Amino acid sequence: MASLKDVRMKISGVKKTKQITKAMNMVASAKLRGAQQRIERFRPYAQKFFDILSDLGGRAEEAAHPLLAARAEVKTVGIVIATSDRGLCGSFNINIINAALKIATEKANEGKALKFYCVGKKARDAVRKIGHDIALALVGQMNTFDFQLAAATGQRIMDDFLSGEIDEVTMVYGEFVSLANQVPLSLPLLPIASVGKDEHAEGRAKDYIYEPTVKGLLAELLPRFVKVQVYRGLLDTSASEHAARMIAMDNATKNCDDMTASLTLLYNKTRQAAITKDLMDIVGGVEALKG
Repeated sequence: MASLKDVRMKISGVKKTKQITKAMNMVASAKLRGAQQRIERFRPYAQKFFDILSDLGGRAEEAAHPLLAARAEVKTVGIVIATSDRGLCGSFNINIINAALKIATEKANEGKALKFYCVGKKARDAVRKIGHDIALALVGQMNTFDFQLAAATGQRIMDDFLSGEIDEVTMVYGEFVSLANQVPLSLPLLPIASVGKDEHAEGRAKDYIYEPTVKGLLAELLPRFVKVQVYRGLLDTSASEHAARMIAMDNATKNCDDMTASLTLLYNKTRQAAITKDLMDIVGGVEALKG
């Protein structure tokens, strides 16, 4: 049985850990409010952007813009992974990484080469550990970022696609559904052949008047569309990260309370056993003197 000193030290350590987890929970809660507001404000813009490009893409042929054209043969697949830079957020990062690696395995089994574009330290470390080719690694920027990060990432992806280094691009990120629900989501980015094939587009009344030509607008809007989708993925990942960390730290705080209660019970039992042992020694000594 552990000594009273050992149990006291464990109780003290658990209480200090509780202070840390509680503070991290409060920080994650404060950051979550800002991240949630950003993604909730941006989603209507991203959806309207998609609606307009769905109509534009439906009026144009694939040859109207290189980003619309699907390759006759897909040899290399680019996978964009957006994770957090830090851990302590439960299974959030590993779920995104597993979803991306599942896609990578399927593509590799089809005989296609892979290139990874990693945003976030956890994504880079996971891909590097497996030994895949990393075309781009952006680390230490997920804590505070703006549209410039998405623009740089999207531009690099489009440059590689247009140069023929990759033939297809999929982005995997954590979608923020609610405080208790963050799910890994895969989004095809390139080619944008599906933009004009929105399954919900039929039956929707549209009355868009375009000026200048549709081809001219596609040249301007399609690159921005890719960047907008990347930015949406980063915003979703950021909000999901803080929500996951908030829940993880809340669970850790509750576990600390349970451990403190269990260790306090052990401490009382150990102290009572020590007192009982001392009394038995005293009684035994008295009986020995009487004898």
